[in-house]
Amino acid sequence: MNAAVAAPLAVAAAGVAAVGYAWGYERKAFRLRRYDVPVLPVGAAPVKVLHLSDLHLTPGQPWKVEWVRNLARLEPDLVIDTGDNLASAYGVPVVLEALEPLLGRPGAFVPGSNDWFAPRPKNPARYLMPDSGRRVHGDRLPWGELRTAMTARGWHDLTHRRLIDTIGGLRIELAGVSDAHLNADHYERIAGPADAQADVAIGLSHTPEPRLVDRFAADGFSLVLSGHTHGGQLRVPFYGALVTNCGLDRRRARGLWPWTDSCWLHVSAGLGTSPYAPVRFACPPEASLLTLVAR
Repeated sequence: MNAAVAAPLAVAAAGVAAVGYAWGYERKAFRLRRYDVPVLPVGAAPVKVLHLSDLHLTPGQPWKVEWVRNLARLEPDLVIDTGDNLASAYGVPVVLEALEPLLGRPGAFVPGSNDWFAPRPKNPARYLMPDSGRRVHGDRLPWGELRTAMTARGWHDLTHRRLIDTIGGLRIELAGVSDAHLNADHYERIAGPADAQADVAIGLSHTPEPRLVDRFAADGFSLVLSGHTHGGQLRVPFYGALVTNCGLDRRRARGLWPWTDSCWLHVSAGLGTSPYAPVRFACPPEASLLTLVAR
């Protein structure tokens, strides 16, 4: 075989192998990331926060359901879910099965766009392009049914809400907005300084739009939790994410980052993918255990 034929065949074989790895292995290779976040008052005992995002659950994903259920063994003091739990009209029972061992613990959530609308088929190459701002909605999903089930178990829906809860002996203020990816965020509804009596204030937004993180930080929130980016989903080794699908710079597509001198941002790479792009490369699905510690 001459070089003119061998080279294209080698490239094609490498491409097939990469797709096979991304679909057959990495999208199921779940990781638990652990971070210490110095946001509590001096002398305060640590608080464990389990951050989940972007499950994109559909029927027929027992490997994901089982892995999420086993996270209850971590015994978190607080569970935060930053949305995009659904990817199918039949996903509510699957999500509840996955979360069931965690729903007995204190928890709070905000929705993502794929909790309201099903994903639609699109060119996978669009995942590698900057966000155009154009939105094409799929069919309506039963978000109300899932929301009702989670709140019935005691989790708080923080969509444009603020509250204070006592967790681990500390007063923790929680606030959230709806999904900025659909321009549904209305920070003005929760704007104002963090409660001076709270030991720490935590903000939730499915999409980590910088303008929202700036607003939380300016109001005195010490930690903002988001998802949405999938960590880039398809990352280039030694380079990182190509896109974030929002205004956040690609360097911060996943992980814990100092946003200001007094505010941290944590972006979860999430646990799932769109059913129409079920691959991950150099970006395994993840949940995070954030241990809040004294400054």
